[in-house]
Amino acid sequence: MNRFSVTMNALRHLVWTAQHFCVLALAICLVTTVAALPVLAEEFSGKVTRVTDGDTFRMLGIEPAIRVWGLDAPERDEQGGTAATNTMRSMVGGQTLTCLLRDIDRYQRLVGQCFLPDGRDITAVMISSGTATEYCRYSGGYYGTC
Repeated sequence: MNRFSVTMNALRHLVWTAQHFCVLALAICLVTTVAALPVLAEEFSGKVTRVTDGDTFRMLGIEPAIRVWGLDAPERDEQGGTAATNTMRSMVGGQTLTCLLRDIDRYQRLVGQCFLPDGRDITAVMISSGTATEYCRYSGGYYGTC
């Protein structure tokens, strides 16, 4: 084997290694970019047929119940529960809402970030009414009150 063939073999190996390094680097960039993209939430909408309490309601043709994402309202039998339920009922009762599916909770309810026909976020309206608070554990401080 002469000196020229050793040099050519070394050069081929170097080019092969550089090509594979570039492919690997590109794959890493692609994976980290895709991982950083937000997951697109499924959108659903419907007319509110029943308000269960200050953070849960039902929609026509949608099963199961919808739990409002990022909202923590007192239960109906707790202090402030009736006020929270009445506020939610007066705001969304009979309205056609649009929601982004954020999760499914342990009771198999759809957890949705829901919006009134005029675009207002239900959670933000309930928080500003003083009848409910941000559920920081799940919202991650989205509404800025945590």
